[in-house]
Amino acid sequence: MRRRWVFFLLLIGMTFAQQPPPQPPPDLFSRTTPDGPPPQEPAKAPLVYTGKPLKLDVACSDDDIAAFGLTCSPEDPCPVFLELSGVEVLPGDRIFLTGNLHSETVTMWSVLLTSPDGGKSWTEPLERMKSTGLEQIQFLDLEYGWISGQQLLSLPRDPFILRTTDGGKSWRKRPLSSEPRVGAVETFHFETRTEGQLIVDRTQTGDSGARHELYETNTGGDTWSLREISAKPLKLRRPRVPIAGWRLRADGRTKTFNLEKQAGPRWQLITSFLIETGECKPAESKLEEPPTPSEEATGVLVVPQSKGSRQPPTLKKKKR
Repeated sequence: MRRRWVFFLLLIGMTFAQQPPPQPPPDLFSRTTPDGPPPQEPAKAPLVYTGKPLKLDVACSDDDIAAFGLTCSPEDPCPVFLELSGVEVLPGDRIFLTGNLHSETVTMWSVLLTSPDGGKSWTEPLERMKSTGLEQIQFLDLEYGWISGQQLLSLPRDPFILRTTDGGKSWRKRPLSSEPRVGAVETFHFETRTEGQLIVDRTQTGDSGARHELYETNTGGDTWSLREISAKPLKLRRPRVPIAGWRLRADGRTKTFNLEKQAGPRWQLITSFLIETGECKPAESKLEEPPTPSEEATGVLVVPQSKGSRQPPTLKKKKR
């Protein structure tokens, strides 16, 4: 009897041992899947400066050409130009450049470039934004930084601030107002990680009594409060100090934007970017199949093939 009980307990243990262990409930915030991590888009290879001016990639779709109101053709494409506006240099040879890509008539996309090695290689850590220009940039330390920008349509409008708290790896867009409005960020400055001021220029609105606006934030740029409106230019509590020893310069002879560093009485070229960096043109349409030659044109009569027949058509000469 005792042996039967021992055999029965062993059988139960073997049954439970063959069952798979219980699985935990799915994690709704997990980026993994049963087949492994989700596929990632391949990162673009960095642009490496070897002494030859760098050329940014530009790809225009037919929808882009229509949205920007461009009149381009395969025979007469629309050139695209690079404009660099701001530079910031951090300890450890990290550099950031701001600007935009534009045609002869309209602003097309914003541009943010970064280099981790003092200007030798460059990548774009932020997706380009349509009809937008990025201008001034400030980093308070190795982690917290801000960039000013606005949409550039017929008039500059909807000014905003880009904010990073991880050294420029990711950026969050923070508008100054919840409603669309004309204006551009004239200047800004952060004194701490949370306290900052910003001035908006609304000169092009035509309202002489509200041309300049002063905003303040105590949330690091996440939210802004309007503090003053004036017909006369306003000043920040602590004006910005331009970065010393670095400059961006457009060179008309080489048609490049040059990033330069001061070395004694001279300026040393660090990196060079082509101003004309691409072109937009419509996609080539498919060639239409030539029409079937007519009987009168060829003097040949093509007899159509009947259904189910595998015989070639009979060719007959036209009687004269």
